[in-house]
Amino acid sequence: MNAQIATLQPLSAALQSPAWTNLNRPARRHFVGGFLPEAEALAHFNQLLERLHHFPLDCDQLATASRELASRSADNRRPASIDQRLQLASAVDRMITDATWQPASEAVEPARVVMDYVHGDHALIPDSVPLVGQLDDAILIDAAWPHLAGEVDCYLDYCRVRAIEAELRGCAVGEFAFTREDWQQARRAEAGLIAHCRRVGEESYLPSSAPAYFHVH
Repeated sequence: MNAQIATLQPLSAALQSPAWTNLNRPARRHFVGGFLPEAEALAHFNQLLERLHHFPLDCDQLATASRELASRSADNRRPASIDQRLQLASAVDRMITDATWQPASEAVEPARVVMDYVHGDHALIPDSVPLVGQLDDAILIDAAWPHLAGEVDCYLDYCRVRAIEAELRGCAVGEFAFTREDWQQARRAEAGLIAHCRRVGEESYLPSSAPAYFHVH
């Protein structure tokens, strides 16, 4: 699996289960980085989470998560866990807009849910909120990721193989046809070559009964 995909940093414990509560806290939190999410926007966001088979969240969870993430930020920069998920969103965007790639049918709907929201104008948390302005995007990407991880990993490998093919042809990517089927065929050939090289490395070209030509006296 792609290293970027395999090493995601967690967001917040406050987002990991429904009805998250802290009995030691005297009052529930509502503000996310000084911004109060609107009830209607939260209801819409939870509808999207439901489409991705994820449990709904409340303002308390969002506010608590935003505080936790902001406390982790270094040099007043956006938390790495949010940045990582936004990079994944970019990969999803590339995947569904690349006319040469035919995504698996089960990945199309979750990909559209995520990208329509990321590129839309009705964010639950404005991007301008310091440090955690795209926490809502990151949460939605997290919810969709179980449905997208395998397909995005395939697409990124497709891009890798396509770049190798372009170099072998001496032309730019996009100047030749290269479909998902071409990628699968190239991957089978690559796997066969790797297996052959492994066998050669483990075996000797000399027969086991080869005579000894040198003697030490």
